[in-house]
Amino acid sequence: MLPLAARPGAAARRAQAFLPARLLARDSTSPRRPPWKAGPRPEARPGGAELLRLREDDLPLVRRLEVLFGLAPCALALRAGRRDVSRLLVRQGGAEYGARAELVRAAEALGVPVQRLRRRELDALCRGQVHQGVCMEVAPLRPKAWPEGREDGPGAGPAARRLWLILEEIQDPRNLGAVLRTAHFLGVDKVITSQTHSCPLTPVVSKASAGVMEVMDVFATDDLPGLLKVKAEQGWLVAGTVGCPGSGIAQCSDIPIASCLEFLWDRSTLLVLGNEGSGLSQEVRSLCHILLTIPPGRGLTPEVESLNVSVAAGILLYSIVSQRKGPGELA
Repeated sequence: MLPLAARPGAAARRAQAFLPARLLARDSTSPRRPPWKAGPRPEARPGGAELLRLREDDLPLVRRLEVLFGLAPCALALRAGRRDVSRLLVRQGGAEYGARAELVRAAEALGVPVQRLRRRELDALCRGQVHQGVCMEVAPLRPKAWPEGREDGPGAGPAARRLWLILEEIQDPRNLGAVLRTAHFLGVDKVITSQTHSCPLTPVVSKASAGVMEVMDVFATDDLPGLLKVKAEQGWLVAGTVGCPGSGIAQCSDIPIASCLEFLWDRSTLLVLGNEGSGLSQEVRSLCHILLTIPPGRGLTPEVESLNVSVAAGILLYSIVSQRKGPGELA
């Protein structure tokens, strides 16, 4: 029997279910080589030091799997085929009918192993999140790098209007998921996030987006100001967002402020939303042509003079896209 310190943890046991033993033997968490083992250490072999310095992305997916949970995220991830899927995990006794049964059939048709677990085992895998009796071990999903300089200008005529949503340092995964779901529903053309200090595309984001994250393209850039400058030079309008009139940010801004209800969407536009706590950074705000605000329906105290960023995104986006003439205008 293995001593307690040498027993594999839950992550290692899950990895053993689908990885060959020769890969598991290379896991960096393995104990040190006993002194009586013969032969040179890996770093002493030709190329050994270089191999030890490989980035995590270049190594087998022993430590890079994550647990996706919920019916919609798992089903859409299977359908989209953008992730490597290790196995589908369903609650015992809960996959004989309905949406779970359809998901099991879809997984089996794709050759994905299906395993049935007790509810408390699923609860532990997704750390108590609402999983609806379904979890899936998958490779992480990352934003696409923004292809700077490859996009054309906005074009001419009303039918050429575009709407991109730019997210600067949105950090709460449920906020990000809700924003992605709203943007997809309302027909936003592209969503671009800042590379640093932003929430990654985690399973919590996927669940909050009702699985939309699995099927829509999310881009990221490490030079958000540069992106805004390029699009402004191409004739796009850069519309930032601030709190309601009377807030500190609105009062000290030199940029025109307009109610979202009065905003005229007459050309391709970048709508820029800022961090949940601090809003837009000073550098990004200085690049905006206009700042949009949501007028409140009553007098507010300073503690409640702003909206949750995902709620604000829905109001602002709808106030813009409601101006289009038909559902195909953004196609």
